[in-house]
Amino acid sequence: MEAKIKYSVVPKLPSQLEMLRKLSYNLCFSWKDEIRDVFQRIDPGLWSDCRHNPVLMLGLVSQERLNELTKDQGFLAQLERVSEDFERYLSQPRIKADDYCPEEPFKVAYFSAEFGMAECLPVYSGGLGILSGDHLKSASDLNVPLVAVGLLYQEGYFSQYLTSDGWQMETYPVNDFANMPVEIARSEKGKPLTVFVKLKDKNLEILIWRVNVGRVPLYLLDTNLPSNPPELRRITARLYGGDREMRLRQEIVLGIGGVRALKALNIEPTVIHVNEGHSAFSALERINNLRREKKVSFDAARELVVSTTVFTTHTPVPAGNDVFEPGLIREYFKDYVKELGISLKVLLGYGRLNPWDENAFFGMSTLALRLSSHANGVSRLHGRVSRSLWQEIWRHHPIEDVPIDYVTNGIHVPTWISREISSLFDRYLGMDWAEDPDNEHVWGQVDKIPNTELWRSHERCREHMIGFIRQRLAQQYRKKGASISEIQGLSEVLTHI
Repeated sequence: MEAKIKYSVVPKLPSQLEMLRKLSYNLCFSWKDEIRDVFQRIDPGLWSDCRHNPVLMLGLVSQERLNELTKDQGFLAQLERVSEDFERYLSQPRIKADDYCPEEPFKVAYFSAEFGMAECLPVYSGGLGILSGDHLKSASDLNVPLVAVGLLYQEGYFSQYLTSDGWQMETYPVNDFANMPVEIARSEKGKPLTVFVKLKDKNLEILIWRVNVGRVPLYLLDTNLPSNPPELRRITARLYGGDREMRLRQEIVLGIGGVRALKALNIEPTVIHVNEGHSAFSALERINNLRREKKVSFDAARELVVSTTVFTTHTPVPAGNDVFEPGLIREYFKDYVKELGISLKVLLGYGRLNPWDENAFFGMSTLALRLSSHANGVSRLHGRVSRSLWQEIWRHHPIEDVPIDYVTNGIHVPTWISREISSLFDRYLGMDWAEDPDNEHVWGQVDKIPNTELWRSHERCREHMIGFIRQRLAQQYRKKGASISEIQGLSEVLTHI
């Protein structure tokens, strides 16, 4: 039975604590220790129970505790100090956005099927999502003029657990967006922003949500709306869920719906970065827009789109390179190709390694490679593997001339560094090292850190890791119904490392 009325409980924050709300709706808390410390100080146990989700926590903390904090001068001073630094971070970047392209406005739109930024926003599964999340955080620190587009999954990816007899099982927890650091994107009149895409003969409505990742906005698309039929509402239910038709629907929403969402938001990207082939249909929608607005041919529009599209390929296995039967593409694109001004045969050719093989499947990575001017793997070795994998697209070129470069994967250091090492960097590199990640002079000072201090910090990190493992292991044993003596014995685990 569905609820007839849905409502959200919004915490009533005293005026002195109102800044907590703004801090909770920006994912800076996922990499800035000083912001996490503020929320942890409110209620350490609740902070842990909420999986470090400040939005949920503020909705659960008692009014009595909030009132206590208004009289805690130490807490108020800490909140004021953190708030001032947060506002400085947002308003006074070290690098101005105009510095990237002083001659004309410049904006990058970064498309990805998943973004892993914080454990309290589980819309990711693994490496691709973590890389995407780190990409946004680094773009924020560097103030790159970038927006991002993805999908907002109601059930996200599965969580794993072990049964009492040792079997690995999975569960799909339902995301409660009202208690997560996401907000509905709204028009100037305050109405929720939606866009539409056509799936066969049905119009699908898509709601746009916004996540603040430091200085970078991430827009996530949601099809779970009452206006959509049940089978279409589930398009954004699970990451990589469903059959091939569901995957195709997801990628139409991400690519075509994503470009339409940017248009509804009045964002005109100069360049689109297609992160893996899932969002390759974005290039088709951009061609469609140019044809409609500029009254140009498909080929002329394609040339402009190709010159402003970048593609990153990650996975040299089928899971990362979706392919679809020609008949399925025909069902969903038979009307769309008329808008593009091409035949279905031409469209299918763009997604086939051999455009003349009418029995070949339609590949999203192949489409992305043909509709981008720059392509790269994510390491030197992966670049070589990718050139070999996709050589057939450039069959008249020797493998070393296949135009797939590489950019080695990196990480967002402030997210993954321990507090101990971070403190060392503060002392020897300066307090601003995290916001100046490409400064060679700053990182040249790493050699000044004494080996003894590095080793002591390493030892403390190892102690924390062992303590964490013992704690999690004890939780697992309690769930399995272990005896008190068994649980107490876990305090000796990893004693000799």
